This record gives sequence, structure tokens and C-alpha cells, in this order.
Amino acid sequence: MATATGQSNLILYLSIALAMVGFGIVMPVLPFYMEALGGSGSHLGLLVATYGLMQLLCAPLWGGLSDSYGRKPILLLGMAGLATGMLLFGLATELWMLYVAQLASGALSSAIYPSALAYVGDVHPTARRSAAIGRIGGAAGLGVIMGPGIGGVLAAGSLSRPFFFAAGFALCTFLALLFFLPESLPLHRRASSQPAKNLPNPRRTRKALGTAMALGLVAAFAAIFGKSGFTSVFGLYALERFGHGPAWVGAVLMAMSLTYALAQGVLVGPVTERLGEETLIRILFPAIGLAFPLMLLARGTASIVLATSLFILLMALLKPTALSFVSQRAGGNQGAAMGLAESFMGMGRILGPLGAGVAFDADSRLPFLGGAVIFGGLLLLSFRWRGRGIMCDA
Repeated sequence: MATATGQSNLILYLSIALAMVGFGIVMPVLPFYMEALGGSGSHLGLLVATYGLMQLLCAPLWGGLSDSYGRKPILLLGMAGLATGMLLFGLATELWMLYVAQLASGALSSAIYPSALAYVGDVHPTARRSAAIGRIGGAAGLGVIMGPGIGGVLAAGSLSRPFFFAAGFALCTFLALLFFLPESLPLHRRASSQPAKNLPNPRRTRKALGTAMALGLVAAFAAIFGKSGFTSVFGLYALERFGHGPAWVGAVLMAMSLTYALAQGVLVGPVTERLGEETLIRILFPAIGLAFPLMLLARGTASIVLATSLFILLMALLKPTALSFVSQRAGGNQGAAMGLAESFMGMGRILGPLGAGVAFDADSRLPFLGGAVIFGGLLLLSFRWRGRGIMCDA
């Protein structure tokens, strides 16, 4: 059984890594692609936020459906959606077409992480869950390491070409999952199908903030809010302040991704075992708040890489810690709980890029200064949920 579980984990990790190579390919290209089609910083923030909106609307549904129909079918649907979205991006010739592609991609690819994280919850005991969730993030980070460098090179010939390569990577991932990944949720453990229960519901979201999962949900929101806001304007910031283009941005993102992968794959397990999820979250909030303005002090390539690597290291620890916190308090509804966490992260993807894009258009320093203030506020807010022990029925 242990061997079979290890093989399943390996297949899942490799598939996530392969898909993220495709995702990473487009990361350094998207700001320049948007600009070539007539967009600005606000447009870019809105485009990234569009994915967050679809994640907010759809992820809880996919997570709940994975409780009813199994993890593998929902994973396959998500990967097919990612491939379709990347193909539509590559075919875009007008600004509005990018939003159509993002809507389609977000609606379907938002199925990937709730089902993948629920898969981990199915096969790992509580004590090992933080490390396993961290390895999911580490696999994604390893995939993204190679992606930006490849994307920067591909963009030299055509800004649309990287998107077609990304679609190919997503398709390969779909095939790997289809043929090699076993199902983790047996029929006798599946929930009855109640799709309406998992549709977006503001009352249910507010109710979740009164449960034991609350701190983890807020931390999951914060992890995506900070990271997506930063990455959405980093290319424009590098272009405005230093005059760097896609290849340089891609190289820096590769360095960031290496830090992200190592932190999630190696550090999360030992650190959470030593400190516990709740304590670590409260340490990370102020640390991230201090890391934001450090990027404004960077004066050259080395200092930029150091500042961004520190920022990404802290973010890399926050996300899996938050998700493990939620998973351990979800009872038997892993898919629904992970879908709920994804919806909070979807809110982060909406508010982070939108806020950063608008702030950047006003002053290129504001996204970083605003991030410092917000994470300081989150630390104070987090004490509202100290010691809460109510279980959530997700």
C-alpha cells in the first residue's frame, strides 16, 4: 500500500510540475503581450483578476464534485481547461480576446488544485499533510523554474508562440494523468452529489470565518493576494525602473521559482512540525509585510534577486501552511474544504492584481508600500481566531 501511494504521489507531483512548466512559460511574456495589444497596468491587473473571479465562482463546485465523483475526473477536466485556455491566448489578436481566453481557462483549470489537494488529503495522515501539500507546491515551483526562461527565449520570435508551447505542456499533463494516475477516493467513501451546496454562497463564506478553518482561509487568501499582486506588476516595474525586457524578467522569475520550489518541497514539513501551522502563519504575516518595501531598495540585478527571493521564500511557506491548517480541520469533506480554500485564494487573485495594477498606474512604488500595510493589518486580524476549535462541515 505504501509503495502504491508513493507511486501515485510521484505521478501527481510530476504531472503538476509538467503543467506548471507550461504556465511558467507565459509568465514573463504576458505583460508585454498585453501591452502589444494596447493594454496598460490596470488592464493587466484586471486580466489576472479575471482568473481569480472564475476560481472564486468555480473552485468550490469542482472541489465538491470531486468528493462525489472522484479526484481523477476533476483533475482531467482542469488540465483540459488549462490547455484550451493557453491555446485561446495564443490565437488572440485583440485585447478582448485575452479576457475570453482567461474566462474559459479560469472556469475549467480552477478544478486542478482543489482536486489535487483533496487527493493528498485522501492518501496522507494528518501529521504528514503539511509536508505533502508543500511537495505539491514544490512540484509546481520546479515546473515554473524552467518555464520563464523558455518563455523569454520563445518570445524573441513571437509573443504568441509561448502560449502554444504552454498548451502542449498542459496536454501532455492531461495524458499522463489519464493513463498513469489511480483514483484515490473509493466509491464507498464518496459523498452524495449535491452541486448546489458547493456553488458560491456569501452566507456560507461568512459562516466559514466562524469555524476552526478561519485563520487558514484568511492566510490562503493572503498568500495569493500578495504573490499575484506582486507578479502582475513585476514585469512592468522592471521595465519602468530598469528598462529590462521579457528575457531578463524571465531569468529573475526563474530564480524566484527555484526559491519557491525548495521552500515548499523541503522547508514546509520541518518548519510546521517544529512551530505548528498557527504559530507559523502569525510569524509570516509581519515578515512578508517587511519584505514588500525591501524590493523598493533594490538597485541592481543582485539586490533585486535577493529581495524577490526573500519575498517568495516567505510566500512559499505561507500557502501550504494555510492549506494544511484548513485540511486538518475539514473532517471527511476534503474536496469541499479545498474548494472553499480555493475560493478564498480566488478572492486574492481578484483583489491582488486589481489593487496592484491600479496602484502601479498611480505610482510604481504603491503596490509594495500597500502590501506592507495590508500584511501588518492581517497580523492584527488573525488574533480574532486564536484558539478556535469549531469543526467545519464544509
